[in-house]
Amino acid sequence: MSWKKMIPLFVLVLVAVVAAGCAAPAPTGQSAAQPAAAEATAPAGVQKLIWSVEGVNELPGLDPANPQNAQSIQAINLIFGGLVKLDDQLNVVPDGAEKWEVSEDGKTYTFTIREGLKFADGAPVTANDFAASINRALQPETASYGASFQLGHIVGANDVAAGNAKEASGIVVVDDRTLAITLDDNVPYFLAQLTYPVSFAVPLQAVEKDPTGWTEKAFGTGPFQVKEWQHNQKLILEPNPNYWAGAPSIAEVELPFFQDSETAYQLYRTGGLDIMGSQQNPVPAAHVAEVKDSPDFKTVASFATRYIGFNNKLAPFDNPQVRRAFALAVDKATLADKVLSGAVTPTDRIVPAGFPGSQLPVKGLAFDAAAAKQELAAAGYGADNPFPQVTFTYGAEGDNERVATFLQQQWKENLGVDVVLQPLELATFSKNLDTTYLTPEAGLQFYLSIWGADYPDAQNFVSQQLRSDSPNNNGHFENADFDKLAMEADTFIGSAEDRLKLYNEAEQIAVDQVGWLPLYSPSFNVLIRPEVSGVVATGQGLVFPDWSQVTSRAAQ
Repeated sequence: MSWKKMIPLFVLVLVAVVAAGCAAPAPTGQSAAQPAAAEATAPAGVQKLIWSVEGVNELPGLDPANPQNAQSIQAINLIFGGLVKLDDQLNVVPDGAEKWEVSEDGKTYTFTIREGLKFADGAPVTANDFAASINRALQPETASYGASFQLGHIVGANDVAAGNAKEASGIVVVDDRTLAITLDDNVPYFLAQLTYPVSFAVPLQAVEKDPTGWTEKAFGTGPFQVKEWQHNQKLILEPNPNYWAGAPSIAEVELPFFQDSETAYQLYRTGGLDIMGSQQNPVPAAHVAEVKDSPDFKTVASFATRYIGFNNKLAPFDNPQVRRAFALAVDKATLADKVLSGAVTPTDRIVPAGFPGSQLPVKGLAFDAAAAKQELAAAGYGADNPFPQVTFTYGAEGDNERVATFLQQQWKENLGVDVVLQPLELATFSKNLDTTYLTPEAGLQFYLSIWGADYPDAQNFVSQQLRSDSPNNNGHFENADFDKLAMEADTFIGSAEDRLKLYNEAEQIAVDQVGWLPLYSPSFNVLIRPEVSGVVATGQGLVFPDWSQVTSRAAQ
């Protein structure tokens, strides 16, 4: 997911159980003047969970059909639910559907809706609610970035996305509890895609009654519903009394917004938060040494890649030799070890370590200043044709400024190129990414971004990011051989191993041609108070496998 297509993030899965422990002591010399703890709104003595949302001072929305960024998905996954979800082994398991069957040709999925499934307001949820919600996500007036691509293999989905139909012919309501979805090809990752919010059930009566304001009191089939949205401050959730998996033990979840993760970190240290840190905005690297020995500190390898994107439609980055020069000029080991204090893992590839497909090797563009100069010269730049001044854009958050400053120095020292840094507030950065995709001639030249897995399949990193027809391909990378391999892998019906080999060949092309300039995979560093149990840290974020067993501290 970028900010609309960055990350996001973001389906939550389990891989490691979080251990309990003691609260971390405040660092020596910390000022007593810290941000005040969030005011409790739950009754005193009732369990409440305060979980920070870093990187934004407001959520762009709560509509599952158009989640827009990882921060919104954090909340959406607490409020809404789909047909299926992921378990602690990254397997697709039942959610709103209690079971499903797949036809012999692998193209038709027939779901049986869970008996007694209800929205939070008590209204029954039927197969028609899921069908109508998916069709709504595909309709152009919904303006969903991801739905048309992620659900594009459903027969008739493209007709709906083009405005030529209101319903996809491949989505058939057999009866109240039976939904059949037919695809135009074999799609090995289709069930995994259904764990992403665009296919979640929404209460259409509420949407129709108040199309622009229904999310102010958003509810679905998830464990919580919106109690109060204090815009530009926080989102407060209360339990869904009709949640199919049982009533949550937490009476209130508060999601305060923090533009800067540093502020959230300091508030955690003074007792104002129960959980701090996300994939995109983990515990700041500068503070990891302070807390790494605390029982509160949890770290796992993140299924995410921090990278540099280039606008392939604008000179000078329309030239692959220029992109290669910029890639070869970056010492990623120094960036990871010195600038980011060893809190990240440098990488020369797109698919992160530990992710399906990462076991197959890719030859990266390792740091080589001499080779970088040669590539720039081969592109036609030198004393007689100086390289133009270019602008590097990034979201002003967390460690991004330190990273951007280091990159600026690298390109000056190793290429003799002057790079202007352009920090933007994250919402503005997101809009500029959209502009780069929609009207590239008016877009960014090159930029610092991140992608975190939506679901555990290499398609999510390879095809969905860099296929020429993907709406996530912000930089307009285009290569016919890459597209051919990626498209073949997307609908490959042979062995899983052979399918991953196709993605691996495509990834090698993207690395060679610098579709992305991968920098590092961040560690998912998070702080969780010892009073909080039942939460799991994973490479894709946090998950609560059974909300009826979650505990937290009592509201004061």
